[in-house]
Amino acid sequence: MTSSPIPWVDLRPGEDRAAVDAAIRRVLDRGWYVLGPEVDAFETEFAQATSSGQTIAVASSTDALTLILRALGIGPGDEVITTALSAVYTAQAVMMAGARPVFADIDPERLTLDPTAVATLVGPRTAAVMPVHLYGQPADVTALRTLTQLHGLALIEDCCQAHLATCDGVPIGMTGEAAAYSFYPTKNLGALGDGGAVCTGNAELAAWIRRLRNGGQTERNHHTEPASHSRLDELQAAVLRARLPHLRDWTTRRRALAGRYRAGLVGSVVSVPPELDAGHVYHLFPIRTAARDALRAHLRAQDIDTLVHFPVPMPAQPAFASVSPQPCPLADAVCGELVSLPLYPGLDDRAVDRVLAAVADWPGPDRD
Repeated sequence: MTSSPIPWVDLRPGEDRAAVDAAIRRVLDRGWYVLGPEVDAFETEFAQATSSGQTIAVASSTDALTLILRALGIGPGDEVITTALSAVYTAQAVMMAGARPVFADIDPERLTLDPTAVATLVGPRTAAVMPVHLYGQPADVTALRTLTQLHGLALIEDCCQAHLATCDGVPIGMTGEAAAYSFYPTKNLGALGDGGAVCTGNAELAAWIRRLRNGGQTERNHHTEPASHSRLDELQAAVLRARLPHLRDWTTRRRALAGRYRAGLVGSVVSVPPELDAGHVYHLFPIRTAARDALRAHLRAQDIDTLVHFPVPMPAQPAFASVSPQPCPLADAVCGELVSLPLYPGLDDRAVDRVLAAVADWPGPDRD
């Protein structure tokens, strides 16, 4: 009997299908597609789910970060310290705001922004620190907040991979001035296309970002400042509303699957980044090996799909050559070793056990 392939992710609606279908029909029947009642309701519901004061829905997480920076007055002549290990959009948002990204190396265990490394890079032009809660693992925002308060800097959280995560028991996104979320389809809460949001407890900042996402309008046809537009559409907002009630259960399932992986990989030839905070929400489940390509080929031969995220550290990306980034050796090392195993709420335990058996069957980097 041939085993079914195990995809890295399955984006087809499952238990949420009826609610998603109904949400789409509701928008089509209403005939209102931009900045309408679905967006208003989603903003309220997501703010409640994330314990944030206000949510402003925008077109993408890159826009969310860019709008936060602009609303905070961060732009040309300023520097923003961020991690060397993330999707390039984190640092591209800094450049889109006109500021300069400064890359700090990562904590060797968390794989997120290292507060010690950040402290060595703070200078007269530093305006903000931007950690990323990578893979669903919370960055050490407690230490980073202490550092930013000491130097009078803004703390902006990139929460794009960490919906409902907590750090030291505190919901992420609430420690700094504002936070950005992504609703790209693969995220823990995904739309059927692009989407993002800003969350903040600062009402004045929220009002400014609402203007900036809509051409700088204070009211219809009255524009107080130059701005483009970045608006989550009604269809995506309705889909996100349909899926949001499932998010806590999906997060519980992700944690259970990750626990199964962790238990099964004890003593394995691969290494697993440790869980350093119970608030981890496992957007991804990365493992490390010096023979990543060989492991992927071994798993592919058994119809198990994997994915490599961020194979090039941001300081090595040509897009950032103009800012003369310093090398970040820890990020360089892990970028060549990390590979993500399948993990999504619809994955069943038998599939995880099959992945574990396949990894156990791999002879490892020294004997492959």
